[in-house]
Amino acid sequence: MQVQYDVIIAGGGMVGATLACLLGKAGKRVAVLEAHSPSVFSPEDPYDLRVSALSRASQRALLDAGAWEGIAARRAFPYEVMHVWDATGSGEIRFDAADLGEPDLGHIVENRVIQLALLDTLQSLDGVDWYCPDKLVTLLVDEQRITVTLHSGQILQAQLLVGADGAQSKVRELAGIGISTQDYGQKGLVCVAQTEFPHQFTAWQRFMPSGPVAFLPLAEGFCSIVWTLPADQADAMLRLSDSDFCRELSQALDYRLGEVIAVGERAAVSLRGRHADSYSQERVVLVGDAAHTIHPLAGQGVNLGIKDALELVAQIRHTTGDCGSPKVLRAYERARRGDNILTQKAMEGFRLLFGNTLTPWKILRNSGLTVVNRMGFLKYEMAKRAMGI
Repeated sequence: MQVQYDVIIAGGGMVGATLACLLGKAGKRVAVLEAHSPSVFSPEDPYDLRVSALSRASQRALLDAGAWEGIAARRAFPYEVMHVWDATGSGEIRFDAADLGEPDLGHIVENRVIQLALLDTLQSLDGVDWYCPDKLVTLLVDEQRITVTLHSGQILQAQLLVGADGAQSKVRELAGIGISTQDYGQKGLVCVAQTEFPHQFTAWQRFMPSGPVAFLPLAEGFCSIVWTLPADQADAMLRLSDSDFCRELSQALDYRLGEVIAVGERAAVSLRGRHADSYSQERVVLVGDAAHTIHPLAGQGVNLGIKDALELVAQIRHTTGDCGSPKVLRAYERARRGDNILTQKAMEGFRLLFGNTLTPWKILRNSGLTVVNRMGFLKYEMAKRAMGI
């Protein structure tokens, strides 16, 4: 028996679930396929390793999706200031929400919290069905519809299949869409740490030749750490004792928050840039990490994915007919591809610029940070763009 939908979304993570909620609220009939539900949440739980720095634009999207209230009721921490500096000189730049007339620059939120709040909304919408645990096995496209078979044996049909199933996208593979990959030779080491001095509602980031380290503020004096290192150095850091690692981490941030006095579980993931050769194929479209992944140094990955979701919803809402028509898919790709490539290349440029130890480059980047920090208009135009406002 075949079940009919307007849109099938493979992947119920942050981007896929946001898309599902927005489409459901727009009156579309939607199926969401997800292999694993997020684990239940308790306020007493320790902070998760996986967090996202949500921009103000992403917050608004999650508010429109009906999930922000559920996020705030669980755990979300605003940051009001971002302070970035170069370890090899005196250059620094500081963004303050107060100077923009905004209450904050964004929020640090655990990925699981975002997913759970979206799932609450998704399951409350009459037009959205949640297939979990289940996953895509095959797809078949004809002129009118796309037919997918699930691992459970269920067969679904729709006008459009969305791949929101991450960097190793099965949808992308089955659709025959190629992807370009660049291995950065680095790993992102993540953990949650407690510092001697309060973080002051500030996101701290220090750029070193080996890679940036970021301390992202959480409640009760904790910080979420994202430390980019050459792969072998990251592996060595994982093997250190807690006391030795705390000392290395304190030094990495130049003791701006005093000593790191406690640290939890540590993990490291290889960093690669990816970009799909195309965002769409006949009745198939990619969003989020299925279409692109970028270097995490500015924390823009999930924000780009949510912008993808918003644009696809806008294009679908603008059509009165077929959700999966070539017109809709071409318009979506035109709107999103340039922004995603620009952001990806900018992050790679920052990585190379701050990783260069030659004296002329040190002078260039330090003087550049200092000049931009003094140019209020330029600095805050940059901040507004990053916030999506």
